[in-house]
Parts: sequence; structure tokens; C-alpha cells
Amino acid sequence: MSTLANPIPNTAVTVVGQNARRRHYGTHIFLTVMAVMWLIPLAWALFTALRPKADTDKYGYFSLGGTFNFDNFITAWNQGGFSKYLMNSVIITVPAVLATLLFASMMAFAVSRVSWKFNITLLIMFTAGNLLPPQVLAAPLFEMFKHLTLPYSFSDSGNLLNTYISVIAVDTAFQIGFCTFVLSNYMKALSSDLTEAALVDGAGIWRQYWNIILPLCRPALAALGTLEVIFIYNDFFWPLLFIQSGDRLPITTAINNLQGEFLSNYNLLAAGATITVIPTLIIYLVLQRQFVAGLTLGSSKG
Repeated sequence: MSTLANPIPNTAVTVVGQNARRRHYGTHIFLTVMAVMWLIPLAWALFTALRPKADTDKYGYFSLGGTFNFDNFITAWNQGGFSKYLMNSVIITVPAVLATLLFASMMAFAVSRVSWKFNITLLIMFTAGNLLPPQVLAAPLFEMFKHLTLPYSFSDSGNLLNTYISVIAVDTAFQIGFCTFVLSNYMKALSSDLTEAALVDGAGIWRQYWNIILPLCRPALAALGTLEVIFIYNDFFWPLLFIQSGDRLPITTAINNLQGEFLSNYNLLAAGATITVIPTLIIYLVLQRQFVAGLTLGSSKG
């Protein structure tokens, strides 16, 4: 029987494994500390929401006395009208996310897979647009939407204000730059042989984009879709600026309905805030595998 020359001792393998684990101790400790720091506010809000206000007033916020139930969640849901506001958030979020991913993927394909004179310039312009604070453009956008006349059959205000379209358009415009930057880098990592072979076979630009490149970008699109749902769903500034009618506001503004005139029930507010977090948490848990794959796939290419 033949034997291996210069076999590696088992003790050497053990030492290497121990050294590798030691190198990751710092990373694990850092990630654990950061995770705890992020979870403490959420856990505290949930803890407060499960306690009746009477028990909090009696025992104090930093106590374990009293009962725990879901009464605050039921009261917040009914008093805040969360079912109506949640539907408003869906009406705004779903079209805005789909439009953002569609337009960003088109732009990313143009600047990463097609060689032309202004591709890098346009990519820089799209990315630079994200550096502007939203408050800088608030007044110009408000005036523009105010003076854009529309038929009353389309908008009861006669302009773009107090419509879902105004919020969807602005959210889409502000998110396209970030998504274009991410998708363009992802598309650059794909082999150029794919589009070259398709071009030889007679496939046009649209077919190369829709049938070849876009299906390969599903992990990246899933990751960006998860992020965009969270970003747009949690947006508070633009809906509050453009929508004056209370029955069209998104769920992030429903917590205002739980505020008292002279006294605030912080247990009820904590329950309302927790309710607003639940949809994004569910979406993240459902798309967690695609989200992680989209962030890591292609990281070691080219």
C-alpha cells in the first residue's frame, strides 16, 4: 500500500483550526454587541406595549410587576385606524418599488452592458442625486406639484398634491440612483460572453436585457426589493408633505392618531409603533435567503 509523503500531523490541523477560530472571536463579539444594541429598543417597545398603562403607572417603566396582554395592540389598531392606513402604505409602496427596480435595472443595463459615450457620466449623475438631502427639494417639488394642473376626474385637488402618484413618483426618483449603482456593479460582474453570443444570434438590446441579463439579476433584485420596501414603507416625510387628506396617509402617520391632547399613553404608542414594524419584519424574514444571496453573490468575481 502506498502512503503519503510527509503527512500533516493531526496536531498541526488542530492548531490551525484553533487559530482560525481565535481570529473570528473579535468579529463575533462585535456582531453580538451590535445586534444587542439594535434589538434593545425593539424589545423595550414590545415590553412596554404588552403592559397596561395602569400597571406602568403603579410599578414604573423599569419593573416587572403587573400583567401582560395584547389589549394595547387591539386598542391601537382600532383607535389608530391601522387597517386603512396599512392599505394606503401598500398602494404607495408596491408601485414605487416595482417602478424603482424596473427603471434602475434599465439604467444599470445601459451603463454597464452597453458601450457609449455618456454611460459613466450618467451613472455619476444618478448616484450624485442621492447625495442631496430631501429637504432641499421639498419646496420646489411642492410648488411644482401645486401648479401642475390636472382634471378633477383624475385628482380631486386639481393638481398632483393630495394624490398617491406624487409620493410614488418622488420615492421612485430618490431611490433609482442607489439601485442603479448596485445593479450596474452586479451586471458588470456577469460574463460579457452572454450578450456577445446573443448579439451574434440576432438578439436586440431589449431581448438581451429582458431575457438574458434580468433573469440573472434575480438575487440582486430580491435584495434591493427588500431594502426598497423597508425604505419606502417607512418614509414619513414625503407623504406628510404632499398628502393633506388624512384618509390617504400611510401607516407611518397613523401613530399621530394615538396621541392625546393633554396626556400621551406611551404604552399605546409603543403598541402602535410595534404594529408598523410587523409588515417589514415579515417581508424581511420571507426574503431573508434571497436578501443575503443578493448581497454576497458576485462579491468574489472580477
